[in-house]
Amino acid sequence: MPSGALTQEGPGLNQEDEKFEPVWAVGFMTGTSVDAVDAAMLLTDGEQILEFGPTAEVRYAPEERAIVMDAISAARAWNFKGKEPRAIFAMAERIAVGLHAQALEQLLSGWQGPLPSLAGVHGQTVLHRRPTPDRRGATRQIINARAMRQALDLPLAFDFRTADVRAGGEGAPLAPAYHAARMRGSDVPTVVLNLGGVANITAIGENGDLIAFDTGPANGPIDEWIERHGAGSYDKDGEFAASGIVDNDRLQTWLEKPYFSEPWPKSLDRFDFSADLADGLSLEDGAATLTALSAHGIRLGVNSLPVKPEQIIVCGGGRHNPILMKLLAEAIGADTKPAESVGWKGDSTEAEAFAFLAVRALRKLPISWPGTTGAKSPLSGGEILA
Repeated sequence: MPSGALTQEGPGLNQEDEKFEPVWAVGFMTGTSVDAVDAAMLLTDGEQILEFGPTAEVRYAPEERAIVMDAISAARAWNFKGKEPRAIFAMAERIAVGLHAQALEQLLSGWQGPLPSLAGVHGQTVLHRRPTPDRRGATRQIINARAMRQALDLPLAFDFRTADVRAGGEGAPLAPAYHAARMRGSDVPTVVLNLGGVANITAIGENGDLIAFDTGPANGPIDEWIERHGAGSYDKDGEFAASGIVDNDRLQTWLEKPYFSEPWPKSLDRFDFSADLADGLSLEDGAATLTALSAHGIRLGVNSLPVKPEQIIVCGGGRHNPILMKLLAEAIGADTKPAESVGWKGDSTEAEAFAFLAVRALRKLPISWPGTTGAKSPLSGGEILA
């Protein structure tokens, strides 16, 4: 990728910043699947990744996850109107503080290298609303920054999305800055695909600019469908989808939803596509059809790119679903492979991204661009609690 893609000056960059020494940072991510807190350490100057450290994962206990899901439900009912549901948000924030502290302890256990000097915490997204021509977007991640700062005992970077949203951007996705750093120097047209609750892709355009957007649903509706039937919290190994038959008429109707034909950049809330789409189908047929929706939504997104990718590097939990991966390879026609096949850590990529973004926030370097969020110019973001 062109060397300038991550080095465009953001607000506040000065000569002293340009001599910034690399630091060890730890990043944390809690995705819309609400399954775990992921943590990862890396050495970076915010432009290059120089070394990787340990990773960790702390899963939610069922009762903890239930509280977070209640907070998400309360946020959806609130929908940015009136008074926030602070009581349930506060309960979820207390759980998050404890789990992040556990993740850091697990991360550093047995690590003999340097300790991190900065933490980047994304917080749990409970609601996201994309902008429209007549309405500014809005996004809400719940985090008690002061309590988190105290529990981690590290300077804290947080609130990565608000500045972009206030400037008229989508506020998502943000991991593309990190994906671009990982792709630096590659001469193979590549798409990085993250399969979380929502699917998003990162690519480099013909002129070297970053392109990124949410393509549609990924694991979210499938997980919701499985849970609704009391069959677990996700479709393990794609077993239910493998046993079902895709309802092609319904799939085609879904793919005609306006979102899929809208130009990028664009973003989604986890519940913009829900399991309700499969109402009336059997457990297996619903799983098969929702899985096909994820694959073909991604196909439409990839097909809209100006450069056809030769390879697709897949991160996130969805890469563990062999049926989804098979459908993706068939639908897109590119070399579709899990992150591990190119030396990445697919379960930790998002956490690594927020370690990287924390250093960029510290340096006031851009974390979003016109091609990734629709912001009018490259924007820095993130608050720092020293």
